[in-house]
Amino acid sequence: MSSREHYFDWAATAPCDEAIIRKAMDVSLAHWGNPSSLHQAGTDAKKALEDARARAARSMGVQPETVFFTSGGTESDHIPLLSVLARPQKGSIVLSAIEHPALREMARMIQGCGWKVITVNPGKNGIISAQSVASAMQDDTAFVTVMAVNNETGAIQPVREIAQAIALRSHGKRMPLFHVDCVQAAGKISLDLGGSGIASASVSAHKMGGPKGSGILYLAKTITPFLKGGGQEGGIRSGTESLFAAEAISLCLESYFISEKNTAARLRLELQREYTRRFIHLLKETGNCVLIPRIREDEANEELFSPWIVQAAFPGIPGQVMQRALSERGFFISTGSACSSASKARPVLDTMQIPPKEKESAVRFSFGHSTSEAEMEELAAHVQSVCKLFNPQQA
Repeated sequence: MSSREHYFDWAATAPCDEAIIRKAMDVSLAHWGNPSSLHQAGTDAKKALEDARARAARSMGVQPETVFFTSGGTESDHIPLLSVLARPQKGSIVLSAIEHPALREMARMIQGCGWKVITVNPGKNGIISAQSVASAMQDDTAFVTVMAVNNETGAIQPVREIAQAIALRSHGKRMPLFHVDCVQAAGKISLDLGGSGIASASVSAHKMGGPKGSGILYLAKTITPFLKGGGQEGGIRSGTESLFAAEAISLCLESYFISEKNTAARLRLELQREYTRRFIHLLKETGNCVLIPRIREDEANEELFSPWIVQAAFPGIPGQVMQRALSERGFFISTGSACSSASKARPVLDTMQIPPKEKESAVRFSFGHSTSEAEMEELAAHVQSVCKLFNPQQA
């Protein structure tokens, strides 16, 4: 079996888009100079870097001066969060309990520096309400973060409504920086950054078929970075720029960022909604499948979730057992975030109050632009087969 054809862990990383990787490599080989150098090799590389920035910005519907190249989603999350440490006075930060470890764990470090960290829990549906964020804010809140799409449940968060609630809560005072982790949203759902009230956002190339180590930080508001260096990327992210990484993520966004002008990407999203609707129906035929969260079992709620991620539990079959059984058949899934795979803890499910038996048996199926409906149906058939091994009465 081809690992690509039976790969269903796209939320961890996407298989490389070979055309994008090769084109980005060609550009970086042709323009090998340091973009900060003033000689011809440097200015040629700088021109190519700025061209990549302009194309990335155009794809995202924002201005080039708001786009900063980074080493990936984690760094793009860290830069705005760490900027609070450059402030003369300590205060509070507000983050959702479903954030990626890049923000959740770094918030603990910020707390150790004397800042107050306020955590906002989701409802049992995995969604953070705008009102809960506004209620958690204090007069000294300097930073708020809620991810756009949860990487485990696929729950789409109401970030625009949250931005509006933050503005109302601030009452004309200094508004906190509102950061949105868009790593599981860019190239997967419609995403409107310009004029949304979002102050900063993170994007990662390797979730869209690009190379690992390539990201973008969108900044609508000026920040003072905590980390200093050579002053590259407008002083926001020091370090010699990687033209290969910048070109690659720009190509990824041109191909996959979902917007009104990217017809192919919009049509692929609609197809995925149909594929996932059918996949969920097949999973439920096993008889012991529980979708997480349960409201996803009602098709009327499908717009609340990314069709590229499905989390399901099969009580009686530990998640790692299901993962191993499918892997032995050549099908690759996960039990949650790859960044936390060394730990059996499931903080996102804990905060959603998922029952222990469901949490223990929860697995994540995630898909990408090259996943076909037939491949998803084949996966569902093998999941059903594994379930029958543990529950012979279903045979």
